[in-house]
Amino acid sequence: MTSASQPFDEPSLEPDESLVKTTGPERATERLHDPAGPTRTDRDSLGELQIPADVYWGVHTARALQNFPITRRAISNHPNLIKALAMVKQAAARANKEIGVLEPAKADIIDQVCEEIIGGALHDQFVVGVIQGGAGTSTNMCANEIITNRALELMGHGRGEYQYLNPNDDVNRSQSTNDVYPTAIKLAMIFSLQRMLHEHELLIASFAAKGEEFRSVLKVGRTQLQDAVPMTLGQEFRGFATTLTEDRDRLREVIPFLLEFNLGATAIGTGITADPRYAETVRKHLADITGLPVKTATDLVEATSDTGVFMTLSGTLKRSAAKLSKICNDLRLLSSGPQAGLGEINLPKMQAGSSIMPGKVNPVIPEVVNQVAFSVIGADATVTAASEAGQLQLNAFEPVIAASIMQSLAWMANACHTLRLNCVDGITANVDRLALQVGSSVGVVTALTPYIGYAAAAALANQALTTNASIADLVVEAGLMEAEEVARVLQPERLSGIMPVTGVLDLPQDDAQR
Repeated sequence: MTSASQPFDEPSLEPDESLVKTTGPERATERLHDPAGPTRTDRDSLGELQIPADVYWGVHTARALQNFPITRRAISNHPNLIKALAMVKQAAARANKEIGVLEPAKADIIDQVCEEIIGGALHDQFVVGVIQGGAGTSTNMCANEIITNRALELMGHGRGEYQYLNPNDDVNRSQSTNDVYPTAIKLAMIFSLQRMLHEHELLIASFAAKGEEFRSVLKVGRTQLQDAVPMTLGQEFRGFATTLTEDRDRLREVIPFLLEFNLGATAIGTGITADPRYAETVRKHLADITGLPVKTATDLVEATSDTGVFMTLSGTLKRSAAKLSKICNDLRLLSSGPQAGLGEINLPKMQAGSSIMPGKVNPVIPEVVNQVAFSVIGADATVTAASEAGQLQLNAFEPVIAASIMQSLAWMANACHTLRLNCVDGITANVDRLALQVGSSVGVVTALTPYIGYAAAAALANQALTTNASIADLVVEAGLMEAEEVARVLQPERLSGIMPVTGVLDLPQDDAQR
């Protein structure tokens, strides 16, 4: 029994070597045009094609290879999508067997092949491109053909001998691309989102650990790139962890919407060709296979045409990517220099930064995460346009929606992974430089305004900027406060807000002075 309690992985920095590597659409197309070996004849309503005898895909896949030479990326680049397709086909076979519309022997052999695919077998056979016309029909038929031909092999028959087991009549029984494909891509998105959230959670923990490590390191805060009031470096990094936590929560909230499927809707939501018992039966089996609380949409016509959940997921991903990119901007600014920039923190040195300037090291990890964010933002625009372009009872553009979101999820997971391991975990603070900046910062005068007034504080700030004198010394020299009083007010814990109470202190007053 397959369970989704442990998320499936997209290709990552730590690839799953058990997965069969894809040969890609180009190689499959080359073999179709020049088999260089035995072939078999496959037929569809448009006629016959010669198919390489050793492949599991058939004529529908072959026509997709000819018609859609677009992306040079096969659907097998997204293993979670292949596994999700197999789960849907497996659930359909079990449901059809239970309600008595498919011979048990056929259902069982389909079930067996689907289990193989879920386990990682035959992924290299899913050669159709991620972008395709037909609302995903090529993807659905590719799955049907691969499952059928593998099943025929196990039954002792030749590939293409569809009189014994048929891709449409048996593997696709009670189904349509229009309910199989959206169900599969939702499942795949859940699995990929689970992995992304796992990496996201680890990154949150990494920033939180740095927040604790730097909790006592005082620094100058900045607004509009100008010096502001003091804070701690720990507060800054803890803020990064908090904002990422908010995004994690928003992403988790999308999952229940992805769990609503239109399986059983068939062509447009009317359930034509499917037994009335099929929708609930297949839901039950899909829940058992995936370990997820899947549910059938209450209005299957609406659910077949609606792509709102994809916009919700994509928009939430865009928010997360944009905020992560902002954090990377901050890391690049804080580490800028090391001599002529802010130079407050040190990022791990990952590679030489220049082919001409010796010793130069660039913030390459935050830079690559920035670029992932740009891609996710662009993908959201694609998803929005494709969702709007749907017409009447179906959106024909779900392939580009699926490809855009699946890429965003995979890239975001990998971005969180490399940012954590190759950057955040190795960040160090330039403590001496930070202390020097705080000691000479006029921003500390803000803490003195309750005692000396805004006008006096502003005048002293201008004097300090002109003379480079210490604010504390200038306050004492002006007779506005005693040195001990200034020291109490300017304690690091008070300046950074770490003390539980940071309001005005009750200072002893000298009547003669006041």
